[in-house]
Amino acid sequence: MTHTPVQNLPLSHAITIAAQAISEVMSGRSLTQVLEELEPQERPIVQSLTFVTLRRWTRSHALIQQYVPKPPAKAVEHVLAVAITLLLDRTAESKKGYATHTIVNESVKACGEYDATLYAKGLMNAVLRKVSAALDAQGVQRPDHNSPGESFFPPWWMANLRKNYPKSWQAICLQQSQRPPLIVRVNRRANSRDDYAALLAAAQIEAEPVTQVAAIALHSALAIKEPIPVSSIPGFFNGLVSIQDAGAQLAATLLQPAAGERILDMCAAPGGKAAHLLECADINLVAIDVDQERLKRVSETLSRLRLTSGQTQKVELIVADATRLDWWDKTPFDKIVIDAPCSASGIVSRHPDIPFLRRASDVIELQGRQRNLLAAGWQVLKEGGLLLYITCSIFPEEGKDQADLFLREHQNAVRLNAPGQILPSQTHDGFYYALFKKNGL
Repeated sequence: MTHTPVQNLPLSHAITIAAQAISEVMSGRSLTQVLEELEPQERPIVQSLTFVTLRRWTRSHALIQQYVPKPPAKAVEHVLAVAITLLLDRTAESKKGYATHTIVNESVKACGEYDATLYAKGLMNAVLRKVSAALDAQGVQRPDHNSPGESFFPPWWMANLRKNYPKSWQAICLQQSQRPPLIVRVNRRANSRDDYAALLAAAQIEAEPVTQVAAIALHSALAIKEPIPVSSIPGFFNGLVSIQDAGAQLAATLLQPAAGERILDMCAAPGGKAAHLLECADINLVAIDVDQERLKRVSETLSRLRLTSGQTQKVELIVADATRLDWWDKTPFDKIVIDAPCSASGIVSRHPDIPFLRRASDVIELQGRQRNLLAAGWQVLKEGGLLLYITCSIFPEEGKDQADLFLREHQNAVRLNAPGQILPSQTHDGFYYALFKKNGL
């Protein structure tokens, strides 16, 4: 348990906001969007509370069903879920987290902070005391957090994993219920990985290099052992590093950008892969995204890293639907990266709201968009050029099946070595990578 109070934000207030944020997720909103609307002093603790509550959803709700005779109103249920999760993470052995009496008192107080839960203060007090007593009675026999049944995954999702990963689906679910590591990508234009590691050490921040993913060498990845706020990462705002999962850092390595090449990023937001390509070589980059607001984030990222247009490189940001090609100036690209929209089933540890938001029908719709992007990208790629197809999904329908279909439908496509499906691990999220060369027009 790593929740710590934020200055000037009482725990009761944080519990209230976290419960409201969870209600927003259950109504279909992205947790990322919800958190972005919070005040800066609220965001860290509310994010911590909501993330861990969503990761422990199945377990907390089993306790709610056990100790609440009649299903509570949703607003009350969500406060209970946050509070019980705090109790689950309060272990007698480690003495981490808030004291039990603090959790109970602050949760009761949270019930009094808005009308929808005001009536349930007595219920909250009674239920939390019963849950706390039951957990204490279990002592060292309490279930730990190494159970694939803790997190929520919808039935269709579980059926997909069981079908495609009959021997590893439980390990996948378990891994995705854990807090992910904080991985940074060192900006090689500003400093080396070794130099930045020394800077972290001087700031008493422990880190170790992530040297490879899927047997492919990485030269810029560092794992910070104890997660810290972005504002505490040395040199972040000066462009020394970016936050990027180690698995996502394979893109630039596989594409191997070279000076002077014209490279297209067809789904550029939020800009991590575009920035990495620019860090690797002086290229001419065209970055496209259909969402103007998200493309602004790409611009902000490149500005922070000092990767905007200059004498040796050119960067062009375009708001457009990349599949329509009305943005294209008829000059073919040397290389293309398609980080296609997908279910995001490979990044649940970083976005625990995803299983609550996705529907089976979403995957079918996304497959059509993925195929359209591949077809459009192939049209604007030069002969002899490379196209890298990526998803942050672990569903074969969005990865292997799409790559195989593309290869069958394009006789001039040659498949090159790439990792294919990468499953989530302790050092990276789940991704799919396929690399194609255009062998003739």
